[in-house]
Amino acid sequence: MSNDELSGMTIAVTAERRAADFITLLERHGARVIHTQAIHVLPLIDDSELQSRTSDIIATPPDILIVSTAVGFRGWLDAARSWGQEDALLAAMKSSRIITRGPKAKGAVRGAGLREEWSPETESSEGVYEHLVAEGVRGLRVAVQLHGTITEWETTTDLSVSLAEAGAETTAVSVYRWIRPEDQGPMRELVDLITKGEVDMVTFTSAPAVASLLGTAKDADLVEELLDSFRGPVAPVCVGPVTASPLVTLGVDTLQPARSRLGSMAKYIIDDLPKQR
Repeated sequence: MSNDELSGMTIAVTAERRAADFITLLERHGARVIHTQAIHVLPLIDDSELQSRTSDIIATPPDILIVSTAVGFRGWLDAARSWGQEDALLAAMKSSRIITRGPKAKGAVRGAGLREEWSPETESSEGVYEHLVAEGVRGLRVAVQLHGTITEWETTTDLSVSLAEAGAETTAVSVYRWIRPEDQGPMRELVDLITKGEVDMVTFTSAPAVASLLGTAKDADLVEELLDSFRGPVAPVCVGPVTASPLVTLGVDTLQPARSRLGSMAKYIIDDLPKQR
């Protein structure tokens, strides 16, 4: 394989985590890369509410534990370790039925020596909800490790709310939250580049990153122009359907690899997209 598959292409990368290796790979294949972090992840290790809910779960393990994200699950164990409660938390989790919201969360759970009972094929909260409601959750105690902070642009189901409405006794566990960058300058520049068609592709690895970009465009009254660019000259490439959902809801078709993995997205961009140009 030659290393110039992406020659002449300008690709905007919005990821925060694991961005360096991804960027290096794209550049190695000839792309010009613009890196603009769309979100920052704030851990809540010092959060008293997280510690209190962790202690409650250790004292009375739930019937069902839903693990929504790999980064959140690992962060929760890190926090428990800092409080001297990791072993106790893992023991409590072992006595619960574990449901993981997709393959990344499943990998994190197995990496901790636990085993999930069920996981949807995609990273879909709706799939988890439908599966559990079909089984029946009324009267069950369900702990839900939340998926960051849901914004106006995201379509992710809040499982702690929807399962409570279905009759479960739910405990929401927030391990981290997403925030938009405090300095909006780079994001505004990225919106300008997209609306002017000066990038060929924008990559997204999370729905909050898409939501952040839409928020910046909204602040500048450029949402429609941004969406028009994504429907035209600028390709939005998303790691999977959950990431793509805010754009799909707004009528934008996105490009996605067959598997919701960063490595699969890189291979898709390098091997498949140049053939479609």
